[in-house]
Amino acid sequence: MKKNTKNQAQKETLYKVLQYISSYKGYVICSIFFAACTVALTLYAPILIGDAIDFIIGNGNVDFYKIGSILKKLGIVIGLTALFQWIMNTCNNKITYQVIGDIRRDAFHKIEELPLKYLDAQSSGDIVSRVIADVDQFAEGLLMGFTQLFTGIITILGTLIFMFSQNVGISLVVVVITPLSLFVASFIAKKTFSMFQLQSKTRGEQTALIDEMIGNQKVVKAYGYEKKAEERFGEINNQLQKCSLQAIFFSSLTNPSTRFINSLVYTGVVLFGAFSVINGNLSIGQLSCFLTYANQYTKPFNEISSVITELQNALACAGRIFELMEQPSQTPDTTEAKNIDIAVGNISLKHIYFSYTQEKKLIEDFNLTVSKGQKVAIVGPTGCGKTTLINLLMRFYDVDSGTIKVDNTPILSMTRKNLRQNFGMVLQETWLKAGTIAENISMGKQDATRDEIIQAAKLTQAHSFIKRLPSGYDTVIGEDGGDLSQGQKQLLCITRVMLLKPPMLILDEATSSIDTRTEIIVQKAFNTLMEGRTSFIVAHRLSTIQEADIILVMKDGHIIEQGNHETLLAKKGFYAHLYESQFAVG
Repeated sequence: MKKNTKNQAQKETLYKVLQYISSYKGYVICSIFFAACTVALTLYAPILIGDAIDFIIGNGNVDFYKIGSILKKLGIVIGLTALFQWIMNTCNNKITYQVIGDIRRDAFHKIEELPLKYLDAQSSGDIVSRVIADVDQFAEGLLMGFTQLFTGIITILGTLIFMFSQNVGISLVVVVITPLSLFVASFIAKKTFSMFQLQSKTRGEQTALIDEMIGNQKVVKAYGYEKKAEERFGEINNQLQKCSLQAIFFSSLTNPSTRFINSLVYTGVVLFGAFSVINGNLSIGQLSCFLTYANQYTKPFNEISSVITELQNALACAGRIFELMEQPSQTPDTTEAKNIDIAVGNISLKHIYFSYTQEKKLIEDFNLTVSKGQKVAIVGPTGCGKTTLINLLMRFYDVDSGTIKVDNTPILSMTRKNLRQNFGMVLQETWLKAGTIAENISMGKQDATRDEIIQAAKLTQAHSFIKRLPSGYDTVIGEDGGDLSQGQKQLLCITRVMLLKPPMLILDEATSSIDTRTEIIVQKAFNTLMEGRTSFIVAHRLSTIQEADIILVMKDGHIIEQGNHETLLAKKGFYAHLYESQFAVG
């Protein structure tokens, strides 16, 4: 059953690859045509050489005129062969890299469509490995397949036709021994597929670990995790070494095995041909032609055996790519999905149930009504559902049951893009792309003028540090902010939202990385920005939410307390306990 499943998986992967290749039928036909021309001319050359040999009768009896005529033909044949081979290789490169480009484009497009629950559950390093390393491996196998497989098969068929036209007996010797080579290559290829599959999987794990360790190097060093990281890397590296050696060892058996059998073919041609020459059934030139054919006939078997091995690796890598591309996309927007121009900001949540896994319940029967312009603060212990609530509002995750409405419109009946355009979001984790400061600020409003960008930066107090940068707003920063401090990165993220001025705001620990003095200034800017806008503020520092209209105290997915700062303190409940624990004097 396992073997059948593996074979079925290979066939399905091959079918998907062929579907991509079918988009370039013209290049495929062109490649096959010029491969056939190349092979035909290559096979015609030994006949010319054999004829030339037959005109060398003996010492002093060489027919130079006819030999010269043959050499001219041979020169034309060799020149055309080189030209046709160049055209064939150009077509093969075009097919390969167009297909690879299409697969990478579709894979990246798929990543953009995947639900966050899939991306949260998968290692980013493994996904990167699939899109980069596995596609590169697949490209190598595909290019080799086009370059050598077509030519090899046509060479074998063409050589047989030419040999049978010259001498049936010797040709039969070749045909009888050939199946042994095919059997050996097929047997080894089947064994190596699962090994290459494991190799690709382990390579993905290694990439994931490297990505994880490099991305969190400060934490690794701060907690002295270097030795443990090296041990983890060593384990995966040894596993990769082991499975790679096995895959390469078994695949490397193909070439010498087929070469041994091909040597038997060559020996059979030599013996049978020699007796034919002695008996006068074959000329020396014809025997020379047959020996050349024997080499040309057996050479593709060696190449094809290598190609089959590479194709096994290529198919294993392609299988991982297609596995990613076949993951279920996020639920698409309905055809009746609405777009609201600018939301007023009235939000209601009715009987919301949600959990990340069925085994562990999180939010149950959650109800909340927020009016336009209200500032809603959400507090509570870690894991109580604060960020989950934000994820549901933004439709990063969809509720299991219940209804969330914006201005009496269920968000499930709005397009995701339209919903998110009406929210401005600043997260605890900053994210900046490689580019200029101005490009990062205007990410959500790419047509913003420089004056608008500068005005937003002044409101968040980011303008002063930006002006001190080497090129000001045109300073180019690397991925994730480069050398900027964490506070500066967060100021840029806040400025990004300040520029948009959306009708609704989500601030998830937005000032967590800013010093107290800057926080006071930014908080004033936020108060200006939040004026008249519905705002959700997730905070651990209770000093930042004292002016909120509503404070929701959450625990285990439920609202256990609700009110403003003074009301909740007067209750002397869970919120009062949290507040006193933060501001208690030791």
